[in-house]
Parts: sequence; structure tokens; C-alpha cells
Amino acid sequence: MKAQRHALILTLIREYPVGTQEELGELLRAEGVEVTQATLSRDIKELGLAKKVMPDGSYRYALPGEKAVADVLRRAERVFQDAVVNIDHTENLIVIKTLNGTAQGVAAALDDLEWSEIMGTIAGDDTILVIVRKRDQVAAVLEQLHKLRR
Repeated sequence: MKAQRHALILTLIREYPVGTQEELGELLRAEGVEVTQATLSRDIKELGLAKKVMPDGSYRYALPGEKAVADVLRRAERVFQDAVVNIDHTENLIVIKTLNGTAQGVAAALDDLEWSEIMGTIAGDDTILVIVRKRDQVAAVLEQLHKLRR
């Protein structure tokens, strides 16, 4: 029962922005699992869950290795502002020029954003190739990339 409850807790915190033990308890009850506050507290500790800050300033439970969205976004903004020199595109490809030696770090920050429109990135020393899934998504991706530079 405990392993099933733990698996359900992990599923719930991935699907919902659960910020409190009470919210988690309500979600578990909605799934037919009755749990006391003490048991829930113990489960949270055993699973190693921690509260992470969201972009709107609220908190939610997450796995310890899970990157907080706000942290990933701040890192991407910082590296884009510090290292990106130019952004250009053709068809469904975007080329990002960076300062020498920074392309791989910028590409890693972009990959961490996990934008569904981006199939992948390839980075050299000062150039990143961004492969966008569909040509009609390029404008939206470009807009987001330019926002990161502001």
C-alpha cells in the first residue's frame, strides 16, 4: 500500500501544482486514498520532496533534483543577456551567435527550458543551431528568444 501511495503522490505532484500537505491530502482522497497528516508528512520526507518556487512566486512540491521553472528561466535569461550576440533564422532553423566559448552553456540553458516547439539544439564554440519542429512555430520561438535577451 505504501509503495502504491508513494507512486500516486509522485504522479500527483507532477500533474498538479501542489503547494501544501492539505492540497496533497485532498488529491489523494479524491483518488480514494485516505491518509493522516502524520503519514503524509512521513511520505513527503521519505520521497525527498521539497518546495520549489514557481514563476508567480507561489510554491509547489517537487522532487529534489527537479529544476524549478523560475530557476531555469532566470538562468536562461542571464546567459542570453550575457552571451548572445545575434539571432537569425531560415525556414524552421534558428541560428544563435554567442561570444566565443559560450554556445554550449547557452544551448544547455535553452534545452533546460524544454520548449515543445524545439526539437533540439546543436552547439559549437560560438554558434547554436536550434531546430524548430514546424515552420509556423519559428516566429513564436524567436519572440521568446528575444524576450530572454531583454
